[in-house]
Parts: sequence; C-alpha cells; structure tokens
Amino acid sequence: MSGADSFGNVFRIPELKRRIIFTLSLLVVYRIGTHIPTPGINTVALLELFEKASGTILGFFNMFSGGALSRLSVFALGIMPYISASIIIQLMTMVSPYLARLKKEGEAGQKKITQYTRYGTIVLSMVQSSGIAVGLEAMKSPSGGLIVPHAGWEFRVMTILTLTAGTAFLMWLGEQITERGIGNGISLIIFAGIVAGTPAAIFQSMDLMGTGEIPVLVMLLLLVVMIFVVGAIVYTEGGQRRIAIQYAKRVVGRKMMGGQTSHLPLKVNTSGVIPPIFASSIIMFPATIAQFINEPWMQTVAGMLTPGNLFYSMLFVGAIFFFCYFYTAVIFNPIDVSENMKKSGGFIPGIRPGHKTSEYIDKILSRITFYGAIYLSLVCILPDYLIKYFNIPFYFGGTSLLIVVGVSLDTMQQIESHLVMRNYDGFVKKGRLKGRRG
Repeated sequence: MSGADSFGNVFRIPELKRRIIFTLSLLVVYRIGTHIPTPGINTVALLELFEKASGTILGFFNMFSGGALSRLSVFALGIMPYISASIIIQLMTMVSPYLARLKKEGEAGQKKITQYTRYGTIVLSMVQSSGIAVGLEAMKSPSGGLIVPHAGWEFRVMTILTLTAGTAFLMWLGEQITERGIGNGISLIIFAGIVAGTPAAIFQSMDLMGTGEIPVLVMLLLLVVMIFVVGAIVYTEGGQRRIAIQYAKRVVGRKMMGGQTSHLPLKVNTSGVIPPIFASSIIMFPATIAQFINEPWMQTVAGMLTPGNLFYSMLFVGAIFFFCYFYTAVIFNPIDVSENMKKSGGFIPGIRPGHKTSEYIDKILSRITFYGAIYLSLVCILPDYLIKYFNIPFYFGGTSLLIVVGVSLDTMQQIESHLVMRNYDGFVKKGRLKGRRG
C-alpha cells in the first residue's frame, strides 16, 4: 500500500476525521487571535522594535508565542504562564501533603489539581502582563516612536485584562484539543506558533544570503546541521533500553499459563519535549519582565538570560537535567512497575522480585535519563551558538526543532494508533511508528 493510501485511511474513520478537523479548527482560531492587537499600542513602532530583537530573549519569547508578542496581540503571553503554573503545582506536590494526597485520589484529585493550575495561570499572567504594560510605556522604537502613545492606568488595566484573558482562552483551547482532538493541545499550540514563523524565517534567510550578510557556505552548513539535528531527534526518540522479563508458569483452571519471556521498554528520553519547554518557560518568565523594565541592572539580567550567552546556557542545561529526572519520576514509578510485575508472576532474571527489582529498574532508568538529558541539552544549546555567530534567524534554534519534530512524532503516533486499532494500515508498512508513547 502506498503512502497516499495510508494517509487516505485517516479520513475513512469518522471519529479520527472529526478529531483532526476539530484540532485544525482550533489551531486556526489560535492563529487568528495572534493577529488581534491589544488596544493602545503603536503596532508600527512595536514591529520596528522587534526587527532588532532577533536572537534576543524577546525574539525567543516571540517565537514561542507564534509572533503574537511582536504585535502585542491578545495571545501575546502565549501558553507559557500555564506551563509555568503547571511546573509550580507539580513541584508543590512533592512538598505539600495536601497536594500529594490529591494526586493519589485519582480523577477527582486530578481535577482539583487542574483547577489550582488554572488559578496559578491567571495570577502569573497578571504579573507578567503588568510588567509588560509598565515596560512598554517607557520604551521607544529605534526611530524614536512611542510604543504606547497614551500611557496611564487605563492602558495598563486594559493590557492586563486583555493578555490575561487571552492566556486563559489559550489554556481552554489546549484542554479542548487534548480532550476532543488529536495530540497534546498545549504542545500543538506551541508547535503551531513555531511552524507559523518558519516561512518568514526562510525568506529572511534568503534575503540575508542575497545581500551577502549570510555566505552560501554558512547556509549550507546550517542545512547540514538542521538535517543532522532532525535525524538525531528521530533516532533518539525511538531509542529504548529493553529489560528482559520472565513469567513463571502457573496453572489457571485446566491450563498451564506463563513461562514466556517479555520485555520492559525504557525510553532513552522518557520525558519527551517537556524538559526544554519547562526550562524555557522558567527562564523566560523573569527574563521577559526584565526586558521591559528600563533599568540598567534589569537590562543586565535580561542580557544574561539571552540565548547564546554562557550564563543562559548553563542555567538552561541545568534546568533540562532537573526536569528530565523530575518529569520521568512523575510519569514512571519503578515501585509500581515492580509490584505489578510481581502480581502477574513476572521477574527479571537474576534479580529478586519486589524491592530489589524496583532498585534495579530505577538504576537503569537513572542512567538512560542522564544520557537523554545530555542529548536534549546538545540539541537545544549548540544551534543557539550558530545563530549567535552567523546571524541566523532564531526560528532555526535547536529548541524549536526539537519541539516541532517531537510533537510531530507524538501526533503521528496517536493517529497511527487509531488506524491500527481499527485494522487499517498505518503510515509504515512494517512494525509500528515509534513515538514517545510507544
């Protein structure tokens, strides 16, 4: 069966077709919202300011917001306040007995935690939008034009309400896509924002190459690096460490069951694109506020938190390592795995069931998570220095490539699961498409 026939199978399943159309429709709504400006802004002066912000923290934040920040649209804050709130709540579950208890209460407890995350999103959005509003009043474009022609409390209150409402609406869109669409809604919103800026970045690169600002050899080097990074992402995301599991023979009724060998697959990058997104969100929150406050020491902080800066790289890599281990611990519990294995009569050859098994699994998981964190750090950091030293548009950064490729693999894997479940051929003829949920 050809690839076109495999793709055509997607639209032969009514439920899957409905989910895909629903997802695309909400992403279109998101893109429309990124072009609706906040009242009281001189959009021409603001765009002029952002033309000089390529490669800075403003350009980085603008990439994640899908260009909404450069227009200060209603979605200017993007989905990052929600991600920051999620991080804070998940960290608090480790120190708060109340939240830890809620986490163990199943669906009812998860609903309560989700509610607290939403409240936290609103609070962080108000703080961040107020910093942006105050900062914009004191800023001018490179030609001297005022960003905010009529500054004052009316503009500040309107900006805080507009940007906070925009983030709340984006949060709702993401939840709707996750529940009724296909793929992870929050990741797809970030994905759509990055992809939307890719054509402009390509044309900008071609213009720079035409004027001689980017040599042809540098552009060829960039293409080679991009292909290598994409290949490394695809290869590593499918990488697994398989632990052999032996099941003991047991009698069930009149039949002898068990005795077969299976495997416990542990992914090299269990946490997927979550660590870079979380790390970026944590760094961008104070950096964005610092960028809009016209104080020398705050501008120094903003400069230190700029991609390509040594301090930023060290902080970013440290955050990636932390969230790799943290998120892996959240979604994978070796104790539960060993207990379930013991109940079903399974054991790892040479390892005693129970506590010893959980220790063995945890040891292996810690080792491969370390290598996964190194892989994520290299993919996210190294391209930033190409951007810094060769004047490359920021959309070609390693973090954006990782998110685009990773989210694409996840979404395709979900579609593949729907196809195979209904006895249709998937995107590949042999085996299964390997995603992070595989």
